[in-house]
Amino acid sequence: MVASKFLNPRNDLVFKRVFGSEKNKDILIHFLNDILDRSSPIKEVTFLKTIQDPEIAPLRVSIIDVMCEDQDKNRFIIEMQISHEKGFDRRALYYAARAYCSQRTRNKKFHHLKDVYFLAITDFAPFPKKKSWFSRIGLKDLDTNEHDIDAIQLFFIQLPLFKKTKKDLDTMTLREKWAYFFKHADETSEADIEKASGGDEIIKRAYEELNRFSWSEKDLNYYESVEMKKAADEAVREAAYEKGMEKGRLEGIRKTAQGMLKHGLPVEEIATITGLSEAAVRSLSVTSKK
Repeated sequence: MVASKFLNPRNDLVFKRVFGSEKNKDILIHFLNDILDRSSPIKEVTFLKTIQDPEIAPLRVSIIDVMCEDQDKNRFIIEMQISHEKGFDRRALYYAARAYCSQRTRNKKFHHLKDVYFLAITDFAPFPKKKSWFSRIGLKDLDTNEHDIDAIQLFFIQLPLFKKTKKDLDTMTLREKWAYFFKHADETSEADIEKASGGDEIIKRAYEELNRFSWSEKDLNYYESVEMKKAADEAVREAAYEKGMEKGRLEGIRKTAQGMLKHGLPVEEIATITGLSEAAVRSLSVTSKK
């Protein structure tokens, strides 16, 4: 199989190169404006340190991928999350809250605190019951549903819920083209770039940043090592799931056999129905009497 010309933008190294480097600040700005659709567009960004808890950072599996602030000092956290992580929604809120609280200094009053936006692109569905692949979560009045406090907002792009494909490129919005970029860029051919970008020069540049022929051999090796680790982790998760399913199936069969024993069915008949050996059924009989 011939390797695609374009690398996977969900890869940690690639993601940070496209959206977290000084030379690509215009790509980041364009992306945030297209996704967040704020009334006041971002014109400039300054990158901030991505470690919010330096004292525990070495113990963490992941830290923030990109954090920046705009010309008005509003803060933006952007994170690409590949693997399913229990409590990811709470971690997102924690990071956003930390970024908000860290603005507070002796000389800064509460009314000077700026807004914080947390944007996650996830290769799994943290909210699988949602109908839309794009979610905006904020602080609302639970009775009136009014959005009274803008201080912290969380945005989630759930890639598994994005169902549009190559045939839909002509009618996609810019927000949808970015979702397509993250989900399908490494499968996109050079001939399809014009459609995939919709003629947008910045999105086209984002694709160009994925061109493997513009990467050094060292960086490509690192990229491949990240991809191999991701594949290995996925294999481990699948094996654990299958093991758990098999264990659950056997437990169910044993409970069924025990129920049959209580109702006086012969051991031989139970063995035939459940597929267990007669010795295994007899051992269940002994266990149930203890």
